[in-house]
Amino acid sequence: MALLMAIFKYQPSPFCVLDEVDAPLDESNTVRLARLIKEMSIETQFVVITHHKRTMEAAQTLYGVTMQEPGVSQLVSVRFGQPVPPVSPEPRMQVATA
Repeated sequence: MALLMAIFKYQPSPFCVLDEVDAPLDESNTVRLARLIKEMSIETQFVVITHHKRTMEAAQTLYGVTMQEPGVSQLVSVRFGQPVPPVSPEPRMQVATA
């Protein structure tokens, strides 16, 4: 991982896919890797496949699959850092009485 990140710092690529690269790392090194990926994401778009919560915390967008009912998968996406526009209440009907 250190060699790959050193190569990317020297010659950035526009895109990189990392699959479970943080699996063998302990907690402190997972946090260091997530911080490094976040710093390097200015020049490179990273797609990281992971189960580590610390790595997910550094993401701008999460995509996942959940199965709340057995046999029924549902796609989930969450975008962080984007302000959510407030939901305006539905207009109420005004009733005129005579």
